[in-house]
Amino acid sequence: MAITALPPDTDADIARVTEALAMITPRWNVRILLALSGPPLRYSELAAKVSWLQNGQLHPKLKALCDAGLVERTEHTSRHVTYGHTNRGVALLPVLPVIVTWAEEHLEKTDRPLPAIEQIEDSLTLLTRRHAAAILWVLKSRQEVSGRALARIVMPSSDWTNIYPPLRQLVADGLVDTEGLGRPYRLSAAGDGLSPVLGTLSAWCAGQPLNQAAQHPVWGHPQAKPAPRPWVSSQSRLAPATLPQARTGESSPAWHNRDLFSHATPARPKAAIPTGGPRR
Repeated sequence: MAITALPPDTDADIARVTEALAMITPRWNVRILLALSGPPLRYSELAAKVSWLQNGQLHPKLKALCDAGLVERTEHTSRHVTYGHTNRGVALLPVLPVIVTWAEEHLEKTDRPLPAIEQIEDSLTLLTRRHAAAILWVLKSRQEVSGRALARIVMPSSDWTNIYPPLRQLVADGLVDTEGLGRPYRLSAAGDGLSPVLGTLSAWCAGQPLNQAAQHPVWGHPQAKPAPRPWVSSQSRLAPATLPQARTGESSPAWHNRDLFSHATPARPKAAIPTGGPRR
């Protein structure tokens, strides 16, 4: 069933990315996926790696990740069960440094260096706002769009005024700009900078090699080859170690899960500091 008034291929692309974001954004999911980097683990071994989770929290999270096709439960015997990444889960890992790169450049700064895992979680929270993916897609492809026209495209079966709450949120988040009431909406520099993030997510969702992100019809830049930049979350952090290579075969930024956990008990992001950039 179509979710927008966009062409079927574009509508399906947005739906896949929205579904993928909904799978990985819930609290602790990315941390669990990173804790599973490497050989499969028994439940007790995994629980020791994510010890901040309270009793009873890990099992439903694991089940949801298994249902999403990102984690595989293998029953060797009735007393020996392990958990590890599926091929699809392994292929997701190289997407995460792309998100960190965007966060380093565009998210507002806090009064402390944030570890990469918190950069990822903050970014995913912004991208999973209601209708966010569809709005960003339309603004990227059409540059400037009025609120009424945007509503007809993004939510064709709803009252057009319902577009304004998600639009106001994206403006507050720093991903969308407007010159005022009644004026067209357009992507901010940070919103436009999401091209590699959304292009890579789209490629992963479609089961394509991640380097196909540069060819994405909306978010790709076929002629441009931007210079690589470091994605580590602060200069004081050690250089990232090698991440398991995605099954796509292309080289990509890499890390080991220990580089993302800078504290034994993860701290939640602090309140937003008004120093510019998308709000966390």
